[in-house]
Amino acid sequence: MHNPNVDLHQVEEEQLPVAKHKLKGWRHFLGLYAGEHVAATEFVFGATFVALGASMTDILIGLLIGNILAVLSWTLITTPIAVETRLSLYTYLQKIAGDSMTRLYNWANVIIFTVISAAMITVSATAVRFALDIPAQLNWYPTNALFVLVVLAVGIIVVLVAMYGFNAVSNFSGICAPWLFTMFLCGPLVLMPELANAVIGQTGISSWSEFMQIGSASVWTGLDASGEPGIGLLEVIGFSWAANTITHFGLIDMALLRFAKKRRYGLCTSAGMLFGHYIAWISAGIMGAGTAVLVEKSIVELDPGDVAFHALGLSGLVIVIVAGWTTANANLYRAGLAAQAIFTNHSRNRTTFIVGLFTVLIACFPFVFTKLLPLLTYAGLLVVPVGAIVFAEHFLFPRLGMSRYWLSYKNLSHSTPAVASWAVGLIFGFGLNALDVISFYYLFLPTWVVTMGVYTLLAKKYGASEDFTREKAELAAFESRVETHQAKQAAREPVLQDDTSAFTRLLRIAAFGSLVVSLSAALNAMFFSVNMSDYEANRSFFFNVGFACTVLYFATAYWAMQRKKYLANSSVQEPEYATHSNAK
Repeated sequence: MHNPNVDLHQVEEEQLPVAKHKLKGWRHFLGLYAGEHVAATEFVFGATFVALGASMTDILIGLLIGNILAVLSWTLITTPIAVETRLSLYTYLQKIAGDSMTRLYNWANVIIFTVISAAMITVSATAVRFALDIPAQLNWYPTNALFVLVVLAVGIIVVLVAMYGFNAVSNFSGICAPWLFTMFLCGPLVLMPELANAVIGQTGISSWSEFMQIGSASVWTGLDASGEPGIGLLEVIGFSWAANTITHFGLIDMALLRFAKKRRYGLCTSAGMLFGHYIAWISAGIMGAGTAVLVEKSIVELDPGDVAFHALGLSGLVIVIVAGWTTANANLYRAGLAAQAIFTNHSRNRTTFIVGLFTVLIACFPFVFTKLLPLLTYAGLLVVPVGAIVFAEHFLFPRLGMSRYWLSYKNLSHSTPAVASWAVGLIFGFGLNALDVISFYYLFLPTWVVTMGVYTLLAKKYGASEDFTREKAELAAFESRVETHQAKQAAREPVLQDDTSAFTRLLRIAAFGSLVVSLSAALNAMFFSVNMSDYEANRSFFFNVGFACTVLYFATAYWAMQRKKYLANSSVQEPEYATHSNAK
């Protein structure tokens, strides 16, 4: 329970609602989600759908439906709670579930983010593996000592950056999204003539029906790697919806969306789902199938390094290294934070280092990226019950005459209803999976509902329906003090302005122009390759121009980012929002 008289200068910023002057606009979230969800893992998922035997129609329709459902999940479930409370999930959970539940949840996060980080390190290592001519690692264990050394080298860099240089990497990641998106568009354009020649005997495609014919015959055939009928529409929808249950149904992204000025900014996640997952997964599938034709191997024998290099040349290796590296850093940083919350007597740097050592060890085993699809689904199943508990407390309790934050009002440090409900949810979800009652892609839905029901009943029994009028008044007084305190802080902060100098604008134009040139070279390979001889020349031209433009893009975009200068306005007046409630 918050003491309305506590010295707010002694309270950590993370424990307070986000200040109004720190809220972000919709462009921030478009860029954030585009950058996070266009990554090296898309090569893995794109190839996975091909190997699982999805049909082309199921891919085009199923991925669209599933990713729209994911966007709606962020918009209707995660964002309202984040915007109304301005708290991260960790802070909210501490208020409603106490120390023991929060400790268990932090352990779950350490495990989840460690495995995801390990998968990204392994993905990055596949690019270095390809450059050093190390054989592809297709077993669950490493079969080449040099590959292990590569993983260790890449992994140590990731660990050190997560410990000391995360802010720099985070800023750099922001400029990667436009380039990544451009490359994912270029890849299938460059390889489509190869597929067309293999299927219809010509390098050009003149109609949608020919495109569907090529895709159905060479990419999404409806047959899995063993020649058996593959997954169907419902499975494609289910996976694309469930792939991010950790962040939307599991509410992890409250940490990001608490900065949103309005609830509808949850729709900005479409930049990651529709432009990232939908287009990138389809592109990766085409690139994987095209590479399989080029090297005369099955797609299951290829790893991201193989696919990226044959589709994009040296730029492809840059994609795999950079995207895997930046994603691994972000997730290892999260794992370190979760570990530090458990071992509070150690610094974040120390816990990140220790967790990082385990991460690098796990990364030596290729199964972490070859099995990333089920790993993410099961990870979501692990944390979805926690999201259900928070959802019930926030949305259901006020409608049922029960009180949010009742545990804090009763000054309890342990929530039996929360721990028991989480346990029931896990037993129920994994029990359904063991019984094979429904597809494991959809397990999160009944698990979420059952956990919510159990928690509501147990909380009512343990006192959530009691009268907390006095405690609610104290909380309202505390929140009013916080608002006043943050308004005073805002008044002392400078007004920030971006650098709009002519040279910086020129750098940005050069960066954008390099992307246009890369895309133009890919379109040239797609539409102006009359025969295979022309195609090979155009493809080689794209590889050379694309890599040169890649170097130019990162040089100019990074330089422009470094030149950003903010000018402090000394005559800052009291912000107009100081006396208003949070924007909804």
